[in-house]
Amino acid sequence: MLPEKSASTFPAHRFSIAPMLDWTDRHCRYFLRLLSSYTLLYTEMVTTGAIIHGKGDYLAYSEEEHPVALQLGGSDPAQLAQCAKLAEARGYDEINLNVGCPSDRVQNGRFGACLMGDAPLVADCVKAMRDVVSIPVTVKTRIGIDEQDSYEFLCEFIETVSGRGECEMFIIHARKAWLSGLSPKENREIPPLDYPRVWQLKRDFPQLTLAINGGIKTLDEVKTHLQHVDGVMVGREAYQNPGILANIDREIFGVEGSDRDPFEVVRAMYPYIERELSQGAYLGHITRHMLGLFQGIPGARQWRRYLSENAHKPGADIQVLENALQQVAGRR
Repeated sequence: MLPEKSASTFPAHRFSIAPMLDWTDRHCRYFLRLLSSYTLLYTEMVTTGAIIHGKGDYLAYSEEEHPVALQLGGSDPAQLAQCAKLAEARGYDEINLNVGCPSDRVQNGRFGACLMGDAPLVADCVKAMRDVVSIPVTVKTRIGIDEQDSYEFLCEFIETVSGRGECEMFIIHARKAWLSGLSPKENREIPPLDYPRVWQLKRDFPQLTLAINGGIKTLDEVKTHLQHVDGVMVGREAYQNPGILANIDREIFGVEGSDRDPFEVVRAMYPYIERELSQGAYLGHITRHMLGLFQGIPGARQWRRYLSENAHKPGADIQVLENALQQVAGRR
């Protein structure tokens, strides 16, 4: 049995999982929630156009995912306000504005990292959302874009968005973004990380809540950053090696007796998986988020291989997971 949830003295933003396009969908978030009761989970970025004009339900999530934040992509204050109201009505715990994604597609829509070059517009967007919702409205951004990468530029951006926009919390990806010449993947790896710049930002804006993001891989690194800022956001490492979340509630949120057993987490997914399969979902769409769970444990490769080869087959069900678990050392 998974541990019962008990109170944490720390806010959810103390540790969060980054919004990752094509990765942090609702199946992924449900799975990650079973590994940690307190981590703040973010949706993939959803554009205002998709929510307002799209045919699907882009705000769907499971109640078990709380605390969960919706990340919005857009630059029209009225449309962002409309979407923020819809999201609050659906029960989301936070609205986050994407001012960090550098992809061409995002730039063409005039949102994401290119918005760093227009701090007054970002401020207007945040203020428009804050005026119509009571939940927090936050901004995820970079430390700079292209040649606009001085500390003064970053401070001016934060000052404008926090002052005129009344934004009280920022998640800072500690790399600048190149808006041309680098792919989104390269933008996550090539521009150098500058953690001290984000730490300095917290010293210069002590009244704001600041979280840091970018290249953070271990609990020791998380704890180091928490000596300087209010929160830590982890992305790819938490997705590719989700087992690191098994101790997060104890190590970061201070809740004793909350460690998760990966075998129990897999089996705790079964009711959710059966419900989703009965509604037409494919097993592989869910289990692809679970491939890295046993990283570092003998049999992890066999677990990944078995799921990868069998979860996509017609009629694949819970038995595929049971068979995959038999590949892992210490199975039970």
